[in-house]
Amino acid sequence: MQVINGIRRSGVGVRPEQTIREAATIMERSGVGALAVVDGEHLVGLITDRDLVRRGMARNVPYDARIDSLMSTPVVTIDAQADLHDAFALFRTHGNRRLAVVQEGRFVGMITVDDLLINLAADLENLSRPVMAEALFGHHDSPLPATE
Repeated sequence: MQVINGIRRSGVGVRPEQTIREAATIMERSGVGALAVVDGEHLVGLITDRDLVRRGMARNVPYDARIDSLMSTPVVTIDAQADLHDAFALFRTHGNRRLAVVQEGRFVGMITVDDLLINLAADLENLSRPVMAEALFGHHDSPLPATE
């Protein structure tokens, strides 16, 4: 499966000059925990709810400060056409919970560890159905007699 097909929600972006308060409001309204910081067509950073708390509120940064003063950079990205196994590898290597998904260098979405867990759970459920049916209903004998 390609990364683009594993994304469960649309990615949300903000401009670097937007404020911390605006970013928090956008996160709340969008129901996301991270925003891509996009300057024109270029992905320049990532801002998370954790960044807002630890780098912003905990240090008394004014709410009207620019988002680019708190964002994380460089951003770990993955190509939209890459295989989901590549996303697993990047999550293991970098220890983060989100990857910015890019297509031809442009931000197109965000894939999260949660997305991968949900996809994996659905795959396991589908895989377990025949096993469960066999355990519940046993083997069915063939209606035709066996021949030698």
